[in-house]
Amino acid sequence: MQRIVSKDNEIIKHAKKLKDRKYRKQHGEYIIEGIKLIKEAIQENVEIEQIIICESCEKTEIIPKEIIYNLAKKECILVPEKIFENITGVVNPQGILAIVRMDEKKQEINYDEDIIIALDNIQDPGNLGTIIRTVDSVGLTQIFVSKGTVDAYNEKVIRSTMGAIFRVKIIECENLQEDLQKLKKHKFEVLVTSLQTNKSIYDIKYSKKVIVIGNEANGVSEEIQKLADKKIKIPMLRKNRKLKCICCNRSYFV
Repeated sequence: MQRIVSKDNEIIKHAKKLKDRKYRKQHGEYIIEGIKLIKEAIQENVEIEQIIICESCEKTEIIPKEIIYNLAKKECILVPEKIFENITGVVNPQGILAIVRMDEKKQEINYDEDIIIALDNIQDPGNLGTIIRTVDSVGLTQIFVSKGTVDAYNEKVIRSTMGAIFRVKIIECENLQEDLQKLKKHKFEVLVTSLQTNKSIYDIKYSKKVIVIGNEANGVSEEIQKLADKKIKIPMLRKNRKLKCICCNRSYFV
């Protein structure tokens, strides 16, 4: 394991610069942090360039043994606490982070899927992370994001995905409108979320559909709405709504 004690070391400077979106895109790398995310990255065979470990973390033996076994196969760097604090984006870090390579294949569109999610200028990192996590939880594998959407490789987004970022394609669109038109040529219907309709997201037959979710404050842009085939809304489930379990047929309220 290599030990670095200087903040001017090129690897340390490179890791710090990866906080910048433009630099991340230029180098095709991003940072993940914490035991859970690194464990998920190893399980998903993500390409890890380097793993940086804080000396105090190594001494306290906080890293599980199964991860230590896998770390032996990677390039690991040990740094003093002060240098690690210079790199980390977490208030109370666990003392371990990794530089990970972006998967270029994840920019290839899979036209065989029935449902694709598209995001039009989502701004909040937590919201984007939650959407990625939700998409992963229902078995979808790709999301289109507009140029104005917060960077999916932002450290706050990465943390809030809880590992889903490794399984979901994030397809960055220079022009979301043009990419949606391409999807329409492949027999996809474009649905935009809107309050100006009575049609619910639960009323749709999901076969070859693109669901466009808009900006938190302004919704889906006017240009995207014009090319949409349908408008739908996502209703809030109120506490007094009665639902029936499809497994046991028991009624309950949410």
